[in-house]
Amino acid sequence: MTSDPAGLTGAGLTFAALPSKLAVCYQGTPGQPADGFPAVSELLLRELVTGFPAGLTMDVRSAGEIRYGAAGGWGKLADPDAGGTGPAVPVEADSLFDLASLTKVIATLPLALLLHQRGNWSIDDPVARWLPGAAPSPVTISDCLLHIAGLVPFRQYYLTCADPAEIKQAVMAELAGAVVGPVTYSDVGFMLLGWAIENCAGLPLAELFAGEVAGPLGMTSTGYLPQAPRHQIAATEVDGDQRRTGGSLVWGEVHDGNAFALGGVSGHAGLFGTAADLGRFAGALLQPDRHPVLSAETIALMRGRRAGQGAEARVLGWRVNPGVWGDWPPETLWHTGFTGTSMLIAPVLDTAVVLLTNAVHPARRLAGIGEFRANVHRSVRAALS
Repeated sequence: MTSDPAGLTGAGLTFAALPSKLAVCYQGTPGQPADGFPAVSELLLRELVTGFPAGLTMDVRSAGEIRYGAAGGWGKLADPDAGGTGPAVPVEADSLFDLASLTKVIATLPLALLLHQRGNWSIDDPVARWLPGAAPSPVTISDCLLHIAGLVPFRQYYLTCADPAEIKQAVMAELAGAVVGPVTYSDVGFMLLGWAIENCAGLPLAELFAGEVAGPLGMTSTGYLPQAPRHQIAATEVDGDQRRTGGSLVWGEVHDGNAFALGGVSGHAGLFGTAADLGRFAGALLQPDRHPVLSAETIALMRGRRAGQGAEARVLGWRVNPGVWGDWPPETLWHTGFTGTSMLIAPVLDTAVVLLTNAVHPARRLAGIGEFRANVHRSVRAALS
C-alpha cells in the first residue's frame, strides 16, 4: 500500500515530501477471518500520508499468535534544513524505536516484581531503604509503582546538575518532602526505583533487564544503549527542550534528557525496542500461568494493587480503564511513551496491541499523537468485534 504526501513542515523546518508505504501481515483465528484488519491498515496509511507520524510499526496478537502486524513510513525524514543529515530512511518491521516511558513497565516494573517474588525485597519496603544516602521517607516501592508517592512529575535535572552523581543526589533529595497522596504521574519515582533495583540486586539496570527480562522473554532486539546501525533506529526530535542538541537531530540516542544525562540508562526511560519484541512481552502477560519470568501470583499482585479512579485509575506500573481509546474492558492495562509509543493488554479479550511511532520526529505534536493513538485503538477494537 503506497501513497504520496504533499510535504511536511514542523518547528520551522521543511522536510522533503516522500511517498509513504505500509507493509502488513496477518492471519485468521477461530471466529476472526484472515482479512488483515483492513480498516486499521487504511487508517494507518491515511495518517502516514499526512506525514504524521513519520513512521510506525504495530503488533496485534493473542496469547498464542500474532494476529496483525504493520510497518510503514520513515524512520528518518530527509531534512536539508536541519544540518543535512543525509537521505531519508524507511521504517522496517524490525526497526528500533525509542520506547520512552514504556521503559517503566517493560524494565523497571518486572524487575521490581521479580525481586519481590524472590524475597529479595518487599514492594512495601520504603524505597529509601534501598537508596544509601537518601533521607528517611515513608514512601514505599509500591507507592512509586502506583504513582502516589507525592513526587514531582519531572524536572530538567540535565540542565541544572553537572553529572550523573549530582542528578542522583538531586532526585533522592525529592524524597525528603514527599507525602503519599493522589495519583500524580512521576518520572522521579521510577528514577528512584531504577537505582533501588540496582542496589538490591547488585547489578546494573541494563544488565538486569537483559538477563532477567529480555532473555527469558525472547526479546532479542530490545535493551538500553542500542548497538544497531542508525538506519535501523527511528529518529526522534530536532532541537527539542528534552535535549541540549544545538539544533541537531536526536538519532540513535535516547530522546529523554535526564536519561541521556545519566548515560542512557534509567528506570523511567532509555529502552529501545521493536514491535515484535514488545508483542512477545505483552503476549506473555496474557498467559500468567506460563509467564517465563513472573509467577501467576505476582501478576495477580500487579493487577490487584490499585490507586486512583476514572481516567487516573492505576495498578502497579500500569494505567487501567482506557476509555479514551474505545470500548475496552475496564481492567485493560495500558501505557504510553512521550516519543509516540504505546502498549495495551486486554486479558478479557485475549488481545495485546503494540504501537510504536516516532511522533516527535521532526517536531513534537502532542495533541496529534493523542488523537492518532485513540483512533488506532478504536479501530482495532472495532475489528475485534
